[in-house]
Amino acid sequence: MKIGVLGLGYMGATHVSAWKNVPGVTLAAVMSSDEKKLSGDLTAIEGNLGNSGELLDFSAVTKHRTIEAALADPELDAVDICLPTDLHCSTALAALRAGKHVLVEKPIALSGPDAGAVVLEAEKAGKILMAGQVLRFIPAYRMLREQLTTAGPLRSAFFRRRCSAPAWSRWLADASRSGGGVFDLLIHDADFCISMWGMPESVRATGYEDLGSGIDIIHAELDYPEMGPVVITGGWHHPKSYPFSMEFTVVAHNATFEWPFAAAELREYKLDGSQVNHALPSGDVFAEELAYFADCVQNLRQPVFCPPKQSAQSVALMRFMLESRSRKGEAVACQI
Repeated sequence: MKIGVLGLGYMGATHVSAWKNVPGVTLAAVMSSDEKKLSGDLTAIEGNLGNSGELLDFSAVTKHRTIEAALADPELDAVDICLPTDLHCSTALAALRAGKHVLVEKPIALSGPDAGAVVLEAEKAGKILMAGQVLRFIPAYRMLREQLTTAGPLRSAFFRRRCSAPAWSRWLADASRSGGGVFDLLIHDADFCISMWGMPESVRATGYEDLGSGIDIIHAELDYPEMGPVVITGGWHHPKSYPFSMEFTVVAHNATFEWPFAAAELREYKLDGSQVNHALPSGDVFAEELAYFADCVQNLRQPVFCPPKQSAQSVALMRFMLESRSRKGEAVACQI
């Protein structure tokens, strides 16, 4: 399979590095308007985990300077869209119409209807579409999913994700381009909740937004009938100085599961008072995500582990959360 990566920012650089570790896939093309990046010099790139890019050999890789040129490349079987969020929908639609399979970095679009339109276009084109919801591939969340199948009814779930406001990409602070800090960051947790329990009936959310000052926070309660409260909270906490972290605490009838950021184990506190620490495997979760997409393309199999319909629902859910925040915590029905 020959892949082209569109966009060489933080996620594009991350995916380029990860594709090198996916068997049976050739990085055949890259696309950027930045000549330095097209030369393979990605050393100036930074992201919310603080790691920089690297110096890569692009001598055997086709270099495109426009989206149109990349999508017209007959050598490419698929494209990996890592462009600013406001370009995800239009580029994914154009790629599908050009006959390409599409991996698009989360979120698929800035609105629920636009995300749904991309899903429908993929079905019409008969192509594989997947969003880069990498959280599904992180070991702690994968193991939580497995453990909850035998842990009894859910009593409570708490998911938190937070970081400093990004200083490396100006477009992220423009809500018209990124959707804002809460939308861009917590869509991971919204997607995970949907993967576990489907769309909630409604959501109530409070918080504060001042993107110019680097603050965008939310505390959202998702309403699932006959289940305990499900909470998603976090966002941007001032620029530069605040570290990235994510965590969860989930209480089921038979056990409580907890994972603090970067812990090497999932902690299980059982009903009988005992504790079990489940060791988590290590590895490149981005390579696992990309390998899964590649396998789906190579076998023309729809991505059931990361279905695009749920990725579109996560966009809609984030919009409902932000709508409730704007209404000072008023309940908003999650109907799409």
